[in-house]
Amino acid sequence: MLTRQPYRGLTRRLVLAFDVGTTYSGVSYAVLDPGDVPKILGVTRYPAQEHVGGDCKIPSIIYYDQTSRPRAFGAEALQEHVIEQAEEEQWIKLEWWKLHLRPRYLDAAHIADDDIQPLPAGKSAIEVLADFMRYLYQCSRKYIEESHGTALWKSVEQNIEFVLTHPNGWEGPQQKQIRGAAALAGLIPNTQDGQSRVHLLTEGEASLHFCVMKILASESLSRTPIVAPDHLEQEDGDPGSQGVVIIDAGGGTVDLSAYSMQLSPTSFEEIAPAECRLQGAVLVTRRAHALIKKKLAGSKYGNPEILRQITDIFDKTTKLRVRNAEDPQYIKFGTVRDKDPQYDIRSGQLKLTGRSVTELFEPSVKEIIDAFEKQQLAASTPIKSVFLVGGFAASEWLFASLQKYFAPRGIEICRPDSHVNKAVADGAVSYHIDNIVSSRVAKLTYGTECSVPYDSSDPEHRARQKKVYRGPSGILAVPNSFGSILSRGTRVSAEQTFEEDFVVRRSTIQSCASVDVDITAYRGSLAKPDWMDTEPENFTTLCTIHADTSRLARKLSPKRSKDGSAYYVIDIKVILLFGLTELKAQVGWVEDVRLCFYLCCCYSFLCDAAGESSEVSGQLFLF
Repeated sequence: MLTRQPYRGLTRRLVLAFDVGTTYSGVSYAVLDPGDVPKILGVTRYPAQEHVGGDCKIPSIIYYDQTSRPRAFGAEALQEHVIEQAEEEQWIKLEWWKLHLRPRYLDAAHIADDDIQPLPAGKSAIEVLADFMRYLYQCSRKYIEESHGTALWKSVEQNIEFVLTHPNGWEGPQQKQIRGAAALAGLIPNTQDGQSRVHLLTEGEASLHFCVMKILASESLSRTPIVAPDHLEQEDGDPGSQGVVIIDAGGGTVDLSAYSMQLSPTSFEEIAPAECRLQGAVLVTRRAHALIKKKLAGSKYGNPEILRQITDIFDKTTKLRVRNAEDPQYIKFGTVRDKDPQYDIRSGQLKLTGRSVTELFEPSVKEIIDAFEKQQLAASTPIKSVFLVGGFAASEWLFASLQKYFAPRGIEICRPDSHVNKAVADGAVSYHIDNIVSSRVAKLTYGTECSVPYDSSDPEHRARQKKVYRGPSGILAVPNSFGSILSRGTRVSAEQTFEEDFVVRRSTIQSCASVDVDITAYRGSLAKPDWMDTEPENFTTLCTIHADTSRLARKLSPKRSKDGSAYYVIDIKVILLFGLTELKAQVGWVEDVRLCFYLCCCYSFLCDAAGESSEVSGQLFLF
């Protein structure tokens, strides 16, 4: 059982966790008092939602006026007088705007930029995120001051640790945007000290911490299949550990995270690369809109405003309660006077066949199963239990469909019975306090572009003969090689580092004053990607490390090439630290018998990730 320890810090601090979702957002927090056991709480009062007891989330909606100034957020944007003013003054209503931040590799045939509402003129996705985070911060401050007193807030205002969550599939560029938005929103100063108070976390790992709190640490511990190691067969390996997958089914994405669990003491290790699929609840709603639009084509109820109204009602009712494909489904949108039997509208209700409704879920169910099977194949520990959390988890059909898949395979699936939609925010606070994950799995292969010596007997080299060049040393070299440092699927502990030696050769001493190294990720299917020009679309530059080697340069002695030309050599190490939730990279070299480092957080807003080519780009050698 997870036993939370008293806070050992010397001063009071506050942990604020923001779960900014595609459809709904929420905040959880904990006041850390020295010597006291932290308690995780939720912000449960927001403007225009004060009367709703215990409601821990607000819609991720923003109204902007014609000058791109935010005018209403969350539940406020649903008030009738706000809607009326918005119509009169032609405000722009933003929903699902978080999808503008998505990685482009998640793009698929079912969604593209044109499918998402455009941002207001002059507004970037980072600025919209900053506006919404600023609002969440203001709501959190007001709630904490009202609940705990203004004196408490003043005592922690300068010591707030922010845990900001994001989908499993978001990587360097997206994490950089989140950090940028946090600074833009005024949560922290955009300095090294300020950014050190921002902690980024995947929604999958946050959900794991929530499940540990709500299930493993509950009285139902003995009844939960995840804690029955005696039922495991001997060939499954260590009988004291077993595999568990967390499915965080949210509005935009569905995130799957796989862990092995050891109960005594409670600890978790990631056992397969995290998965992220762009098939969350909003995609079901989007397909429903297309279905309803097609069905009502030619009807007086087929105009855009009524279609939007019917779709909204479907989203809040039908989507959640459909259980049987054989039972017809009804969407009540009007009065008893609204009828059009030709289009299955009677007494203000639109009738849809159960089968047509359940088919809307099939792409999402298929993607979840595909992601699970991918993790199951990669996992080093048999998976025995699955936990379904997130707002989409409230769908009865989704849960029933997954039960139908898992049951014959002897895998238990369950939903925590309380507030599955607050799993991410609560779990994010638990991550900061408890941090029960001891190792994680690299979901991509990481390295850097380099050159290798030309070998005429190598067919790969001969195929690139037109690219062969003579470097400063006079040696023939082949560019576009990928120097792998950390391979996909590698399990990494928090303190573990991965490094590779490279050589920088320059023609002049002046060009040795700095070294730039791109840290690149490969997301393709090859176990050992050797060349970056064969699948250029699968390589992404995460960041560029700018190392000041001017002191070293002054002490370099020239070497001579075969033709007598002078050149200079810098031996460097490229080092990756992957054990925490953000990848960090270093460039190191020996200077005056000391090992010097330049550190770069590859996902940090402080990192210059412009990716501009420099002299080093073609002259970093893996020999």
